[in-house]
Amino acid sequence: MIIFDNVSKVYPNGVKGLQNINLTIDDGEFVSIIGLSGAGKSTLLRSINRLVPITDGEIRIDGTSITNADKKELRLLRRQIGLISQSFNLVKRSTVQKNVLSGRLGYYTTIKSIFGLFTKEDYQRTKEALETVGLSDKLHSRSDELSGGQQQRVSIARALVQQASIILADEPVASLDPITTQKVMQDLKKINQTLNKTVIVNLHSVSLAREFSTRVIALKSGEVVFDGAPAALTDERLEEIYGKAIFEEKAGD
Repeated sequence: MIIFDNVSKVYPNGVKGLQNINLTIDDGEFVSIIGLSGAGKSTLLRSINRLVPITDGEIRIDGTSITNADKKELRLLRRQIGLISQSFNLVKRSTVQKNVLSGRLGYYTTIKSIFGLFTKEDYQRTKEALETVGLSDKLHSRSDELSGGQQQRVSIARALVQQASIILADEPVASLDPITTQKVMQDLKKINQTLNKTVIVNLHSVSLAREFSTRVIALKSGEVVFDGAPAALTDERLEEIYGKAIFEEKAGD
């Protein structure tokens, strides 16, 4: 369970990234966060693993405050939170296997991490994760030989190997074509449903949010303006979130 308790974020230039956010996200939910660019979607998502430190309030994960966690506590909490980003964040010249194995680094000492002293169990976890995302045949391929969609699925496999109970996906399909977008979103949904992972994803596409989510949260100027089931996301509500002109453009999304 993730709890936002009166959370706000003000950037040094005075911009309010988040304003008085109060949310509870239960285990096993598939949550899509939507809104205009600059609405606070990435700030909200990245505050969960404290990549973006909040200004006020508190965020708790399974009852433990990540806001007030010390260095050791933060490291342990971050083991439970996988991050998938638009840019994939892979070492392009390394093999798929090495990139996926890097999801286990939080469980190793610095010395073992430097020398890549992974266990047999972790190598097996890597094979299983790649099988889950349909990339078993790419185990020893260089990551820069893969398509964008395949690279994104490698990053999903890395989060699986990390054994994270929460998966954050920050615009994971923004640079992908429609067919590949469907495959990546289907992978995330499969992980959510079969492994009971909590998935929280930032999306520009309203249609994807409606198709894959169990819950949609909409932000506008750092505030929650909608929080409910996809079916409740009516055209009228979307016009409130995006404004009439942009909504009309997205209606064909």
